[in-house]
Amino acid sequence: MEISIQRIDKNGFTAIEHQGREWSFVSPSIVKGSLTIKESPNNTKENLVQTQPRKDHLIFFCTPVSPGKSRFIGVGPRNYRLWMDPFISRWINHILVNLVIDSDLCLIRAQEEKLMEVGHSNWQKACFVPAKSDTIVVTFRMWLKKYAAGQINWGTKFSGSLPPILSREQLMDRYWSHVVHCSSCSGAYKGFNTLKISLQVLSVASLAIMATSKSIAGRNTLAAASILCFVGSKWLSHFVYKTFHFHDYNHALK
Repeated sequence: MEISIQRIDKNGFTAIEHQGREWSFVSPSIVKGSLTIKESPNNTKENLVQTQPRKDHLIFFCTPVSPGKSRFIGVGPRNYRLWMDPFISRWINHILVNLVIDSDLCLIRAQEEKLMEVGHSNWQKACFVPAKSDTIVVTFRMWLKKYAAGQINWGTKFSGSLPPILSREQLMDRYWSHVVHCSSCSGAYKGFNTLKISLQVLSVASLAIMATSKSIAGRNTLAAASILCFVGSKWLSHFVYKTFHFHDYNHALK
């Protein structure tokens, strides 16, 4: 991946990928990526009409909160395939994004420990960044060293050591870090829990009705319904926990 730096100053820097995507870091904590996809001429009008260029953006707000902790907000505006949005719930997109974030959290936290050991001014000793695709990472470290002394100035609030590394369940917790703050995800969470409880009630009710039924066929049907409802509630319980609470990420298998 070819990347070239176009500008760097105290306000940030701009980089260009060979595919055409432009990245910019805006001091102190915004990263923006934009890509314009030029469409081919519209053949239905004898190649005289050019369709509107597709624009794809990625905007990341990563705000340091305290040593070892940051608040991350990401958005991806675009001007194409908008017809799909009403058919895809927001919580589905959020969960898919969380899968990407989970893949980075443990590594980033461990990297911060390594940087502390060697000192931020010697970050090259803790990081191996040989690829051209690492250009933006290297440029950010250069910018941080030149304009911010290589690290965030926490004032008197930072003792010089990071807080203990959290357990994986705490580090990659989704419920308290995202779900409770998101109307779409919290709505889906409540809906799935309601469905789970309803299946449990139906399972018990089917058993109760089966006990009073005199028809063998009816009892078999109710028994099957009870089992299906029970299995469905168990599956939903696992799905809710894995989707809205904690989904472990094994880098060795990815």
